[in-house]
Amino acid sequence: MQQTRDSIKDIWGERTPYYGSWPERVDERTLEEPERWVQSACVLCSNDCAMDIGVKDGKIVGVRGRAVDRVNRGRLGPKGLHGWEANNSPDRLKFPMVRKNGKLERATWNEAMDLIVRRSKEIVKSHTASAIGFYTTGQLFIEEYYTLGVIGKAGLGTPHMDGNTRLCTATAAASLMESFGSDGQPGSYTDLDTTELIMLVGHNMSNTQTVLWARILDRLEGPNPPAIVVIDPRKTWTADKASVHLAPRVGTNVAVLNGLEHLLIESGNIDTEFIEQHTTGFEALKKALSSYTPDAVEKITGIPSGDLLRAAELIGRAKSMVSTCLQGVYQSMQATASACQVNNIHLLRGMLGREGCGILQMNGQPTAQNTRETGCDGALPAFRNWDNPDHIEELARIWNVDPVIIPHWSPPTHAMQIFRYCEQGSIKMLWVSATNPAVSMPDLARMRAILDKHDLFLVVQDAFLTETSHRADVLLPAAIWGEKTGTFTNVDRTVHISHKAVDPPGEARPDLDIFLDYARRMDFKDKDGQPLIKWGDPEGAFEAWKECTKGKMCDYSGMTYEKLSQGSGIQWPCNEKFPDGANHIYTDFVFNTSYENCETFGHDLDTGAVTSPQEYKAIDPKGKAWLRAADYHPPHEVPDGEYPFWLTTGRVVYHFHTRTKTGRSRQLYDAAPDAFVQIPEADASRLGIKEGDWLEVTSRRGMVQVQAKIGRIEPGQLFIPFHYGYWDGDFRPRAANELTITEWDPVSKQPHFKYAAVNISKISPQQLSEDPDKEKHRGVFQSIGSLIDTISGAILIGGKH
Repeated sequence: MQQTRDSIKDIWGERTPYYGSWPERVDERTLEEPERWVQSACVLCSNDCAMDIGVKDGKIVGVRGRAVDRVNRGRLGPKGLHGWEANNSPDRLKFPMVRKNGKLERATWNEAMDLIVRRSKEIVKSHTASAIGFYTTGQLFIEEYYTLGVIGKAGLGTPHMDGNTRLCTATAAASLMESFGSDGQPGSYTDLDTTELIMLVGHNMSNTQTVLWARILDRLEGPNPPAIVVIDPRKTWTADKASVHLAPRVGTNVAVLNGLEHLLIESGNIDTEFIEQHTTGFEALKKALSSYTPDAVEKITGIPSGDLLRAAELIGRAKSMVSTCLQGVYQSMQATASACQVNNIHLLRGMLGREGCGILQMNGQPTAQNTRETGCDGALPAFRNWDNPDHIEELARIWNVDPVIIPHWSPPTHAMQIFRYCEQGSIKMLWVSATNPAVSMPDLARMRAILDKHDLFLVVQDAFLTETSHRADVLLPAAIWGEKTGTFTNVDRTVHISHKAVDPPGEARPDLDIFLDYARRMDFKDKDGQPLIKWGDPEGAFEAWKECTKGKMCDYSGMTYEKLSQGSGIQWPCNEKFPDGANHIYTDFVFNTSYENCETFGHDLDTGAVTSPQEYKAIDPKGKAWLRAADYHPPHEVPDGEYPFWLTTGRVVYHFHTRTKTGRSRQLYDAAPDAFVQIPEADASRLGIKEGDWLEVTSRRGMVQVQAKIGRIEPGQLFIPFHYGYWDGDFRPRAANELTITEWDPVSKQPHFKYAAVNISKISPQQLSEDPDKEKHRGVFQSIGSLIDTISGAILIGGKH
């Protein structure tokens, strides 16, 4: 066994101080000496750290970081060093299953796919393709997303496609479109190597992107360390390193950021020449900000006026600046409006398109960028505008189809609306790929009822039995990372290739092969009667994707599998002009806002009302960025006498999403085995609550029972991690989303997980109850390390009645 460090105890590893170039440090963890190493990158956060997969006797036995790569320079975090063990988990799904007489039974691939195709054709004939929906993930590869996008948009012609990226990165995309006309990150990770100031807004980077945080820790230990401003209601490990920590009340991000912008303008710490030449909307913004004085902001947010002034002074003095946002912005009140204010700060200071100056509207998942780029989130591929007829015509030419089949008659259907249509019965078939909405979506009692509807034909494509997959009518076993080849893109536009290292277990298939099989069986054709999908392997799909992106902002046309396999990942745009990729976009300060190029015509940030093409033409900024103003509005559910606490949810460092991978690593599991509720010291003292006490947390929607963790959060606020469900045999109600609300941002349509009104009460261990699906779950989910016998005989798994 080779282990360069114990990453459970030493999360970020040893410090390698620097200024300029980040030094190499290769992290490795193997259980046996590998026979060979296979190039890949990690898929357990959005950093996408490059790694090699160690293989022996046809099994993955470890990983090591790739020192040559620009993203991590060899470093790996605890999830990356341990999460690969899920590939070898004995409870992998190995064979297709079909529901018969209320039970899932083992089936052949032909039986499973024939049933899916038969039901698809019946539904299209009786109800049109609009009765079919797809709900995908942030875990697939470009090649798989693009294939699925073409199937949905040009094969079936359904507008109902979205991913669980709606829950984590929809606001990142929306805010970039609202400010700059298009998705695509202006910043680069290398900006962190030289910048004078880093502002993290609702982003606990020390937990969510551990290697990126190590990069910042190394800067702090070296010469010329950057100042750090953290905006977060909790005292996190990230906040511990802050020069100024602003801890606002839940749901008040817009007021905080408006206050900072107000102070920048009042102090004159803005780039007036840049604003005049490269932006539009300054006077309206200045007027909207005039009432956000430090005292006014303190009344709304609870942030002392002196702290706000110190943060504004640091931002105003800095000669370079990097800002990041994540779920503390995206999943909270006024998500898009808040993220746009971060963009505004950079535009006011002219800090874009050069070294040390960048915005990273972070992603939550490793391939979430590709869900958005390829159109699997409902948008059109390569940042095309669904409301621009020229973009539709261009896409139709690439696919050789009639433009009328491509859905563009209304905005794409977002995930929350897709599940509403399932609830109402207008969507008859839902295909879920590599995601677990029965734990990750808000208001789980409602979500379970939707997934259990008898008139919903549910197809689930996954590698494990989850709270969602056991409800399927057809369950397809999927290969995962390490068992297939493909590419994916991280937050700073770096594209990595992941080569197949081992075979998937049993009859599990790559997602690409499943989608290609579906397209073939459905007999999708182009205008000339030829197969719509003209590729049959990952590299062919990548070449088709390159053609779709050529000349667009996210231009992949200069990349090849061979080039991506030679060393470091490569940033897009990569083309004739930038053969090795480009560190920044918008270096000429010409933004993607012109009518001809923009990905959206914009929205009202308060209501979400769409700006029409005619309205946009009248105000076409022709390459100038938008300074978007927003007034503060309080959350729609607030604490009261019955539910006196704010609840916010989030992550812990050792787990990813609903733990389907990280929960199958014994060391990650043991490091964070259960949910908890974080409670302020003052509130705990007042209520007689001690560390480890069992608490019942209730909202208007549900209840959980978790143990108390005291301190490091503002008074009146509680925190529960959202990772924990029921698949590992713990049937006590503990999923945080039993409590959350069904509400979403008007622009990005991202659900609000970051606020809900709750109450707490002490209970004894004897009062612990069991989850609402106890009888369905018992005997279905196996404890960690146990084996589902899929070798012989029919497998009978309960689910829908």
